[in-house]
Amino acid sequence: MKRLLATAALSALVALPMTVQAAPVAYKLDPAHTAVVFIVDHLGFSKAVGSFNTVAGELAFDKDAADKSSLSVTIDTASIDTNHAKRDEHLKSPDFFNVKEFPKLTFKSTKIEKTGDKTGKLHGDLTLLGVTKPVVLDVTFNKDGVSPASKQETVGFSARGTIKRSDFGMKYGVPNIGDDIQIIIESEAVKA
Repeated sequence: MKRLLATAALSALVALPMTVQAAPVAYKLDPAHTAVVFIVDHLGFSKAVGSFNTVAGELAFDKDAADKSSLSVTIDTASIDTNHAKRDEHLKSPDFFNVKEFPKLTFKSTKIEKTGDKTGKLHGDLTLLGVTKPVVLDVTFNKDGVSPASKQETVGFSARGTIKRSDFGMKYGVPNIGDDIQIIIESEAVKA
């Protein structure tokens, strides 16, 4: 009987590593190497380009099981920067981002689907002006490893997508100022 129990215990221990999966690794977005850029049509003459300078976020990343990964990002709306002070002040007003009433915009992932070896679709909820809507970003996993600059475990991603600002109640100037906003994100995250 003891031998039977010992054999069963040994079998369970041998099988355990095959059934236990590693949890996603925690990372924090590196603000010095994260850019959130937007592009919007301006009267049909050109595309206005801007960014947000204050971005923070947490990533739980599992390279071998992307669907188990998650992302949460917070952006300070007052950090908007289009390289034109007068326009930036207008963008901070109630006509656009209304930064006094809504100082933050947030994104929380809801699902990640793998579409290729290094590509996927990042589904999540974007909250802007107090309105939450689902958005999907096309994501490319660039690289992971120890950064030669920081000597820290780092992962890097690129993301692209488009949202309609009117969906969030930001209707000022539509259609002369574009409703479709292109979003470009380049980000590195450092192991927490």
